[in-house]
Amino acid sequence: MENEINLQSYDKVIIAFSGGKDSMACFLEVLDAGVPKEKIELWHHCIDGKEGSKLMDWACTEDYCRKIAKAFGVPLYLSWKQGGFEREMLRENSLTAPTMFEDENHVVHQVGGTTGKPSTRLKFPQVSPDLSVRWCSAYLKIDVCAAAIRNQERFQNKRTLLVTGERGEESKARSKYAIFEPDRADNREGKRITRTVDHYRPIRDWKEQAVWDIIGKYKVRVHPAYYLGWGRVSCAACIFGSKDQFASLAQINPEQVENIAKYEDKFGVTIKRKETVRELVAKGTPYKSMKKDDIKDALTEEYDKPIFMDIWILPAGAFGESCGPL
Repeated sequence: MENEINLQSYDKVIIAFSGGKDSMACFLEVLDAGVPKEKIELWHHCIDGKEGSKLMDWACTEDYCRKIAKAFGVPLYLSWKQGGFEREMLRENSLTAPTMFEDENHVVHQVGGTTGKPSTRLKFPQVSPDLSVRWCSAYLKIDVCAAAIRNQERFQNKRTLLVTGERGEESKARSKYAIFEPDRADNREGKRITRTVDHYRPIRDWKEQAVWDIIGKYKVRVHPAYYLGWGRVSCAACIFGSKDQFASLAQINPEQVENIAKYEDKFGVTIKRKETVRELVAKGTPYKSMKKDDIKDALTEEYDKPIFMDIWILPAGAFGESCGPL
């Protein structure tokens, strides 16, 4: 990795940290490359926001990320779209919500949401590689991250590296992403404010085996959803979820699935277009690997398992159906 890019030349290295295996692999790869921990920050984007919505994500994810950061001795900063996924989805002839983010002192700041053109969504993001219709990635992650960088003076006149975990094995579109390029928050040629921000995808060409190898090397206990049988950890109710994943979620958290189904009824437009979430559940088979202790871990907001394992065990979801972006 160091042959491709001089990691030591950056003042800060931000890891976009979802809590999933690929962002974990990015973090561990940066550590392996010798980047000092005092330069590293984990940034977690809260998909449901922090205003009470619990529509899409795993309950444990935020605290799991927090415990990972604590175990490794690096800071974790949160950012989110006010009202999260649910508010953005319910937007009707209105502006997108403000972006919220924590600064280096964990003080929450609010930016945006006051200009632009009012518009309407009233439907779920659609299963598509086009981020204009699969708006959850763009509005709840990419734009939020860029806004948090642009609106903090500590990144001005500094060199910042944003690291994300897209892998080409996941999709044809991702295989074409640049490994290294200027980030959208970059402003190195600015006349009033200069800000150098590069975007690095160190594991773009990794196979899944390499991801599990580096996690196993550090003996990190992964997100509970992997032990339940999920091959990819995004939202619990990810729009890319398979029939078996939705059937599994319906078995352990039926209220979450039913809330999504009710929105499909209300909108008259389903996530998958050709079938409803209820139909997916009916056709799917819940994972047999789901155990009570892992279910509790996944559905509880406070994560209390040790982060490091004495004997590392490959989770049930490894090499399973990933059901990720096209």
